[in-house]
Amino acid sequence: MRSTLLKAVAAAALLSTGGLAAGCATTPQAAAKVDAKVDAAAALKPAPLASLVAAAEIPFEQFTLDNGLRVVVHTDRKTPIVAVSVWYGVGSADEPKGKTGFAHLFEHLMFNGSGGWDGEYFLPLEEVGATNANGTTWLDRTNYFQDVPTPALDLALFLEADRMGNLLPAVTQAKLDNQRGVVQNEKRQGDNEPYGLVDYAIQSNLFPVGHPYHHDTIGSMADLDAASMETVRAWFKQYYGPNNAVVVLAGDIDAAAARPLMERYFGAIPRGPAVAEPSGPVPDRTQVTRTVINDKVANTRLYFAWATPGQLTTDSPNLDIATTILAGGQSSRLHNALVRDEQLAIGVSGGQWPFQLANITRIVVDVKPGVDPAKVEARVEQLVQEFIDKGPSDEEVKRVATRVVSGTIRGFEMVGGFGGKAVTLAEGALYANDPAFYRTELARFAAANPQTVQAAAKAWLADGSHRVVVNPGERGAAELAIAGEAVERPAVDVQPTSHTADRSKLPPVKSEATLSFPKVERATLSSGVNVTFARRPGAPTFSISARFDAGLAADDAAKPGLLTLTSDLMREGAGGRTGREIIEGFELLGAAWGAGSGSDATSFSLTALKPNLAASLDLFADIIRDPAFTPAELERVRAIQLGRIAQEENNPNGIASRTITPMLYGPGHPYARVSSLGTVDGVKAITREDLVAFHQRWIRPDNMTLFVVGDASIEEVKAQLEAAFGNWTAPASVARGTKTFVAPNPQGVGRIVLLDRPKSPQSVIIAAMPLGVKGKDDPVELRIANEVLGGSFTARINTNLRETKGWSYGAYAQLGLPRENASYVVAAPVQSDRTADSIEEIKKEFAAFFGAKPITPAEFSRVISSNTRELPGQLETAAALRATLEANALLGRPDDYIPRLPARYRAMTIEQAMAAIRAQVDLSKMIWVVVGDAATVEPQLRRLGLPIDRK
Repeated sequence: MRSTLLKAVAAAALLSTGGLAAGCATTPQAAAKVDAKVDAAAALKPAPLASLVAAAEIPFEQFTLDNGLRVVVHTDRKTPIVAVSVWYGVGSADEPKGKTGFAHLFEHLMFNGSGGWDGEYFLPLEEVGATNANGTTWLDRTNYFQDVPTPALDLALFLEADRMGNLLPAVTQAKLDNQRGVVQNEKRQGDNEPYGLVDYAIQSNLFPVGHPYHHDTIGSMADLDAASMETVRAWFKQYYGPNNAVVVLAGDIDAAAARPLMERYFGAIPRGPAVAEPSGPVPDRTQVTRTVINDKVANTRLYFAWATPGQLTTDSPNLDIATTILAGGQSSRLHNALVRDEQLAIGVSGGQWPFQLANITRIVVDVKPGVDPAKVEARVEQLVQEFIDKGPSDEEVKRVATRVVSGTIRGFEMVGGFGGKAVTLAEGALYANDPAFYRTELARFAAANPQTVQAAAKAWLADGSHRVVVNPGERGAAELAIAGEAVERPAVDVQPTSHTADRSKLPPVKSEATLSFPKVERATLSSGVNVTFARRPGAPTFSISARFDAGLAADDAAKPGLLTLTSDLMREGAGGRTGREIIEGFELLGAAWGAGSGSDATSFSLTALKPNLAASLDLFADIIRDPAFTPAELERVRAIQLGRIAQEENNPNGIASRTITPMLYGPGHPYARVSSLGTVDGVKAITREDLVAFHQRWIRPDNMTLFVVGDASIEEVKAQLEAAFGNWTAPASVARGTKTFVAPNPQGVGRIVLLDRPKSPQSVIIAAMPLGVKGKDDPVELRIANEVLGGSFTARINTNLRETKGWSYGAYAQLGLPRENASYVVAAPVQSDRTADSIEEIKKEFAAFFGAKPITPAEFSRVISSNTRELPGQLETAAALRATLEANALLGRPDDYIPRLPARYRAMTIEQAMAAIRAQVDLSKMIWVVVGDAATVEPQLRRLGLPIDRK
């Protein structure tokens, strides 16, 4: 999916955070636990799937205005926010010949002002504290959405109604030209990624010329260049009428209150012309076709793609189950065969892209370096055919169905955003004319059995695939042609209409939503483990994290990558279960496990359904307490990690990140890790003894805190946690790990490091410096000041490079606030021929900000208002609340830190904010890294007057 505001600048996160093993001396309790687990491996006793399906409920009311606008309302009072989700029945499938990419280009224009608000759409939304504000385009639809505090609902409805009924007075040639450039840079950014040409090849080959799905949503450069004002006006008049839209309001609202609001803002908008839905059958393919692509990639990747029945059909969920069993994650048949057992591949994934006319069903296999891709392709063919011939087991079908249902329940915790209840209702209303279609879909998953799944696979996966083979190499003329392919489509007859309404000013937002922060409770287990808990009524799920004082700062400087290899191996066998059994156990329980490390902490997370909490905690505790670290699994997972390093070293953002991080902090600093994946030499040198020693030093009860959010009492939660972790003891003979911080010693200050990536259509620019403050210093004034300069969509840097110049899809300056030494990072992917120009513009923005044009009162008011009013929306889910509890603990903040923030914001002055950023940020102390085509970029960079190190 191509989206308007996706921040695909990987460097932002680059610096910000962001039991004993078998074969060792085990305690009697651990040995007994292993024996018990062997007997209980098949007795997890998950809650019946039918009861989970019954719990997946979104009550709603709906009505239709006289102009044909359909409105769906769902009430959820847990947080004072309302999700406003507007879906139009138009996407790239509606694009005629010569206008590929136009639906998405038009989506961009919808954010640049309308007759009643001729300004950047996000400015008023930011000021009122909107969260999840965005828009996306795909084949069948275009949607716009924002979650706003309840007092700002009128404002959001005004803005949405104004662009639905009153857009064209604000659309100018200059805006069209600017957003054309932004979209073309979004295309360059996607094309520049490894494997970035694959989707073009799949769609254009699966669907014949003339089919609405023949071309990718982003379109071709030539067609984007050809877009005209006439096209803009015709497109709006044809497709953006209220009778071709669905509006969902979900959250702190009810239908009785919603109807007069919708009448007030949308009722006067005239109907548009009738819109004929695109038509096109699922292609009847019997032959295997193939595209071979050379690309800057670390390993060969194989794609198997089929055109299959669309999302509304009964075959769709059965094929979803089939491809998930085959390739959907680490419990899948292909992963077990190709990655675990035969070690022919380093990764497998699979699933469906759901659309109205047809789905795209895919299996993706990363071939292990040194293995013949033809051998892997033949083995995939064999495994797929075996599945078609023999079908799945009943247990496989139940596991996958439970994954889907439990994932849906977790998604219902959010009222809006990219997922959540508003999206679910809108999608059903638009595609199936039924907001409750999700119930039909979940019932189909629950009713699936081995026979229905096998039948669907036999009908659609037996033949007719298109395969894409991406090999390491250089892109040539054939590859460049793939990204610019035009389509042959009949023209669409566009009929004019008009919209009139009185939209003279924005509605005022007179109050703020009440910020409700739950009571934080604490307990201590018999093992000494501390528990931090907050009760969150509502969804029947628990969000749990076991946090260890480790993180990337604890990684082995002599063997970088040890932390990640240890974390990844912990679930590959523990407590008497194999890795396969652990993953399948979580799936049967509808639970989700995760592991991750920021700069200072390593966390293992668990999302569990309330009826299955005890069994889920049992598995969770085994992984943390009693990993096996078997030699065979070590070698297999080591190979995967080496493959991931190679992939990172071929990704332009990965190249930039791996280069600048060690330079930023200098030798000997715990944050100066090249990457969480480590280095090739480091990972190759790791032994099983290293893994065991790392686990004993860092993953232990006296270094752990449990954070839990869910609908229960702390007494209930403590009892469950006691059973899982109450008897865990730290190894007496091994000291707990410690970290020693030294002063940052940046290398290469005031220089440009140019890393050549030939034929790159974009350059990735990253500039960074360490700061004199620490995350635990809580530099709120510094953060507020930077939000004006570079920390938000409407900040000066992004406004310049994206919204004014159109040279970038997104450019940002962000603070990295780990516990110790903070950092400052500017990141901008820009079109190659504007690399030096972009650096000059960044410098101009800094010079103005620190000189003649500091923060203005209007900017300051907007940022303070935004940060204050968005707090309720940032605490909507259990996972978000749990993350807040973790951040408070990591940075030494009090429990009432969040509730106290509004008063701190309101007491702040512009002078305080400017003083904070002036004391810390100095552009002359930046290290600059540029990844791009040196032949194009280096001559530009030389005029900047900075020394250039070419690598």
